[in-house]
Amino acid sequence: MTVPNTAPEVAGLAPELAGAKEGQGEKPVLSAGERFTSYDVEAFEVPGGREENWRFTPLKRLRGLHDGSAALDGRAPVTVPVAAGVTVETVGRDDARIGEGGTPADRVAAQAWSAFAEATVVTFDGTPEPLTITVEGPGAGATAAGHLQLRTTPFAEATVVLEHRGSGVLADNLEVVLADSSRLTLVVTDEWADDAVHVSAQHLSVGRDATLKVVSVSLGGDLVRVSPTVTYRGPGGDVELVGLGYADAGQHLEQRLLVDHAVPNCRSNVLYKNALQGRAGTPDAHTVWIGDVLIQAAAENTETFEFNRNLVLTEHARADSVPNLEIETGEIVSAGHASATGRFDDEQLFYLQSRGIPEDQARRLVVRAFFGEILQRIPAATLPDLRERLEAAIEAELAVTGV
Repeated sequence: MTVPNTAPEVAGLAPELAGAKEGQGEKPVLSAGERFTSYDVEAFEVPGGREENWRFTPLKRLRGLHDGSAALDGRAPVTVPVAAGVTVETVGRDDARIGEGGTPADRVAAQAWSAFAEATVVTFDGTPEPLTITVEGPGAGATAAGHLQLRTTPFAEATVVLEHRGSGVLADNLEVVLADSSRLTLVVTDEWADDAVHVSAQHLSVGRDATLKVVSVSLGGDLVRVSPTVTYRGPGGDVELVGLGYADAGQHLEQRLLVDHAVPNCRSNVLYKNALQGRAGTPDAHTVWIGDVLIQAAAENTETFEFNRNLVLTEHARADSVPNLEIETGEIVSAGHASATGRFDDEQLFYLQSRGIPEDQARRLVVRAFFGEILQRIPAATLPDLRERLEAAIEAELAVTGV
């Protein structure tokens, strides 16, 4: 067994797991596998900001999603194009498939679960062409709850782009249910208007010998908080979670993930990168990355690694990064985690400038290279336009600061 970059919280109790449960009167959480979950919003206490699960989130900017004061009476339309090998259904919460992905683990997710009027279920069979699904915000000043489930049939292979756009406040649950031996590449983009708030729980359920790759891109919005939870239903599951975020002045981007290895012979790889640029006179640009990986006693022969990197481009920017690794069995292939936060590498800049590249262009090249590792995970053969559009969006972000 190899455990590279072992941090103090690995041997003992990880700080992220040491807070109290959010359920009423619950005892302290001793394991990520014991965290409280419920479909009932009243089973969760209203967060006050000191709970471990909420201590980095500016609650006043949630527009009432956390305390029940949000009306959630708006609509967030989901558009799914007609395509061969793709079945689209609109169902109620009484549909037996709803909930197969997982159960809400915080009050906002439970509130969204209780409030959605209808869910969209998209099933992929065979090898359909890449599909783009669009979720529109409810509009400026409006709030909405949403529910979307993506599922595959056995041996299906699909590529999906899930785009979030528009204004308003949205709390939603995304379920991804992979059948045995199926493969799904999912690109999720948050390209909201400046006023938008999006709090999303992602329930990622992976079948036996199934493969899931999720690429997350957060560029817009006032506050975006995404909480992916990965569970394995059988051995042989393979999951890759990669993402990038670009936080401007006053923007809050938060990723809180849990990869729960509860069965043997599964793999996970996590890589998230953030860049931050703030401005004097405004709240700090803020990114939060919490990465919990749990290897339960039954999960022998697990292979896992998680890495978060943050590039601070200007003053008035703050990056919080907390990788946690909890291991309950010594019979694993490998496990490790790492985190790094810093400014531009002076040696890289010197190298580029020594070859006649002006400093401003050299800085842009460094940022492009920083994000390039993530953007390259978007399959160029099937989604060339998407990669080009995201690269252009990052260039536009760089132009704002003059980096």
